[in-house]
Amino acid sequence: MLTTLPNFLTLSRIAVIPLLIGAFFLDKPTAHWVAAGLFAAASLTDFMDGYLARSWDQVTRLGQFLDPVADKIMVAVALFMMVATEWMSGWLIMPALVILVREILVSGLREFLAEINVGLPVGQLAKWKTALQMTAISLLLLGEAAPPALGTQIVGAWGLWIAAILTLVTGYDYLRAGLSHMTGDSDEPGNKS
Repeated sequence: MLTTLPNFLTLSRIAVIPLLIGAFFLDKPTAHWVAAGLFAAASLTDFMDGYLARSWDQVTRLGQFLDPVADKIMVAVALFMMVATEWMSGWLIMPALVILVREILVSGLREFLAEINVGLPVGQLAKWKTALQMTAISLLLLGEAAPPALGTQIVGAWGLWIAAILTLVTGYDYLRAGLSHMTGDSDEPGNKS
């Protein structure tokens, strides 16, 4: 149902993506402020849509599908654009790659498990990882536009590295949880092997 506020918030996160891409082509420092503002606002909707859907009993299948898709696209676009425009370079590309590879792996795992009617719930550590990742990316987008005394680039870089480590941990947890279904060693209902 598209008319619920939680679904509208999720759709607004998707609608922000072209604006986020466009922000990279503005003159600096405006580009940094606009990109960081759009990403931070969209990140806030990620928290709000899930919270409202649960508290107002408006959880829908559409929302359950769109929410993680919107998150993954938003994160991938922000990381890709930062690398493409050289707002991010060197060793900082490594945690970005770890995050992107994990997102693809978990998406594929969820798709496989959905075909055999097995859910893969989001753990609390994964929620903390997402919050840290969104905060770090927001700070990195702000980059050199922020006053140097605030240290946004250093804090953002450390945050992205920590998020990448949590990404590996949660990715491993998801893979381990789904592995028994992939190998056919599970006795749970829904296992068709």
